Amino acid sequence: MQTPLNELSAAEAARRIEAGELTAEALAAACLERIAERDDAVRAWAFIHARQALAEARELDRTPRRSRLHGVPYGIKDIIDTESLPTEYGSPIYSGHRPRADAACVALLRRAGCLILGKTVSTEFANNHPSPTRNPHDPAHTPGGSSSGSAAAVADRMVPLALGTQTGGSVIRPAAYCGALALKPSFGSINRQGTKLVAESLDTIGIFSRTPEDLALALEVLSGRPAPDFASFTGKPRIGLCRTPRWQDADAATQANLEQTARLLAQAGATVTDFELPAGSDQLFDRHGIIMGFESARALAWEYMTFPEQISKSLKPRLDEGWQVTRADYDAVRETARRCRRALADGMRDVDFLLTPSAPSEAPRSHESTGDPVFSRAWTLLGVPCVTVPHGKGAHGLPLGIQLVGPFDGDSALLGWAHWAAAALSAGG
Repeated sequence: MQTPLNELSAAEAARRIEAGELTAEALAAACLERIAERDDAVRAWAFIHARQALAEARELDRTPRRSRLHGVPYGIKDIIDTESLPTEYGSPIYSGHRPRADAACVALLRRAGCLILGKTVSTEFANNHPSPTRNPHDPAHTPGGSSSGSAAAVADRMVPLALGTQTGGSVIRPAAYCGALALKPSFGSINRQGTKLVAESLDTIGIFSRTPEDLALALEVLSGRPAPDFASFTGKPRIGLCRTPRWQDADAATQANLEQTARLLAQAGATVTDFELPAGSDQLFDRHGIIMGFESARALAWEYMTFPEQISKSLKPRLDEGWQVTRADYDAVRETARRCRRALADGMRDVDFLLTPSAPSEAPRSHESTGDPVFSRAWTLLGVPCVTVPHGKGAHGLPLGIQLVGPFDGDSALLGWAHWAAAALSAGG
């Protein structure tokens, strides 16, 4: 049976477009049809202009190929500016807002011949106030956040690729909850100009997909980091099993799933050893909020002072707390993070990547919360690249994810190992 066009990977779709077997217009039409069929239930999209998207796709079909992802559609998280579509940052303060220019990452996609299909739902200012998006596997459960729409849209086969952002756990966690792959690259890999910043020393643009190859090709377009030669990642990786100081926060299914993953990867040829984070790293899991709070309060100072009544009841107290953080406390956490980054870089010389949970559980049955980012906060603060790969099921049958963490600037190699791990897990059941 032929794979429906909306279910093609980005790489496969691009290959067919290059070969003349598929048009960008037909691919966009299939994605739009899926959105029309499913989005009343999933609510992943903030803005779609179908006629505009199809017209742009037809123009791409007449344009010489610009990259290995020419003609492939993307969803763009609605805190990333787009000139051709509204950008409301998940807040009523910006209702109807139309930026005058594309964000740098959107401009890079257009330069590469990619199609901007629409804007995906973000939580309010990429914070913790839940969005209307639902988990595509069970609408009673959260899709996570803050990149809720991007994760759900990719997982539900509405679009092959989407952009999100991570300040705490806003790429890795929703991808794990929805059963998608995602990359949070090394800090600074993708230019953030034109993105509504929440915390300038943490915010990282990430990518959602359904295959490691798609993540690699998208990162190549957006950062210039070369896609790895996946065929060369066939050796015996050295894996550090990192349960983290917050292992007790993972539920029984998540703990068992990570241990089983380690065994399967060892059976596939990997050398797996326990890995302890550097001394002091335990503070990063709890004190990440000091940096995020201090920076978020200042990033949203204009909105906080000018439109306090239009800030949600969940975000307002967080901003209030952020204004109470002293510069001394902020600088102390930053110094701890710098020290831990140096120590982690030394420790990771003996491993190819770390294996750790993506989230403490499957997606919670709740619309009041986007879930706990505990297993992402420290990695975000450390600035290292992370990939979540779907593997396993929780107690209610929803997806679980396993997280691979690489050394800073080791993004390409990490994606190569993610491809190897995904194949090994698929073969091992």
